[in-house]
Amino acid sequence: MNILIYEHKNFGIEDVKDALTALGHDYKCISDERIRQRQCPEFNTSFENEMEKGNYDCVFTFNYCIAISNNCNRFNLPYIAFVYDSPLISLYSYTITNPCNYIFLFDKQMYDELRNGGISTVYYCPLAVNTKRLETMLSAATSNHKELYSSPVSFVGSMYNEKHNLFERLKDLSPFTKGYLDAIMDAQLKVYGYYFIEELLTPNIIADLQKSVPVTPNKDGIETPSYVYAYYFIARKLAQIERQTILSDISGHFPTKLYTPAPTPNLPEIENMGPVDYYNHMPYIFNYSDINLNISLRSIRSGIPLRCMDIMGAGGFLLSNYQADFYDFFIPGEDMVLFDSCEDAVNKCDYYLKHEKERQQIAANGHGKVKEYHTYEKRLKEMLTIVFS
Repeated sequence: MNILIYEHKNFGIEDVKDALTALGHDYKCISDERIRQRQCPEFNTSFENEMEKGNYDCVFTFNYCIAISNNCNRFNLPYIAFVYDSPLISLYSYTITNPCNYIFLFDKQMYDELRNGGISTVYYCPLAVNTKRLETMLSAATSNHKELYSSPVSFVGSMYNEKHNLFERLKDLSPFTKGYLDAIMDAQLKVYGYYFIEELLTPNIIADLQKSVPVTPNKDGIETPSYVYAYYFIARKLAQIERQTILSDISGHFPTKLYTPAPTPNLPEIENMGPVDYYNHMPYIFNYSDINLNISLRSIRSGIPLRCMDIMGAGGFLLSNYQADFYDFFIPGEDMVLFDSCEDAVNKCDYYLKHEKERQQIAANGHGKVKEYHTYEKRLKEMLTIVFS
């Protein structure tokens, strides 16, 4: 099979290439930032030229790209989109109904919502890891790697304190709206497993938000202003608050390393290590940290984030907030550990740092399941079977 891959700064593309080669398929990979545009005549021409040069059986991308779908639809070519981001506003484009589409979603709740809404082009599919690459990489590690990356507790991720934080752009809101948003965010922070912010944004609240930072749906989209505010403005603000709170408490009790792009002056007891490369350094962090934290964006309603698969794939011990989809594939307490509050996260860090053999066994169990069931080879084979069966 000959597969055309389009990408632009996507995690995992090299792992997809390795898996396709191992499965005996040919591929061509093109990096093009224009795939993220909703409409681009220049890209359409480029795609046409590529169709003339190669005889492709399907097109693959990470996430869902509207420009790709429309072009695949024109050429009656199957389009495989493996989604790992949430939120992803392109999923609310009417183009997801294009019959060429095979959109694989890692979040079962989102999948159920779209399927129940009559969208037949979506499929539920958890994320994947290239365990062969990780094992080869880690087997060649030196004592210097261990010295550099070891830590009782580590967290890799954005603190959402950058200047582009959308919530901070909401100026001149009424005192009622400010108080209302604070109240519903405080309530949401106490609840895992159900994101209720969007349904609590009343017409009056939306009207006030629109006065501050207007939101207009895309011409080819059915996303609502309430969706955009809930998932792009408020969910990220919640992540900022939650990550700040949890990491402040944990670093106050245990030595903690944070790998993040921006400075964190509000976390004086944490060791901010700066950004980290996904391929070349991150696996060492996961393997050599005693405990790896995952604190999910609330916009990931039930799915297992890529970070969790990466941690377990590298043989690391995972301590994550509750996500319902874990229970479909893993046994909490045996393969990984879940927390349901900041206090619970601190208590479980304390327990597992004191119980090394139990912690190591859980990490080994999680790695074993990822290696057996969640590799890119297995995942791509499943996808291609669905597309061409």
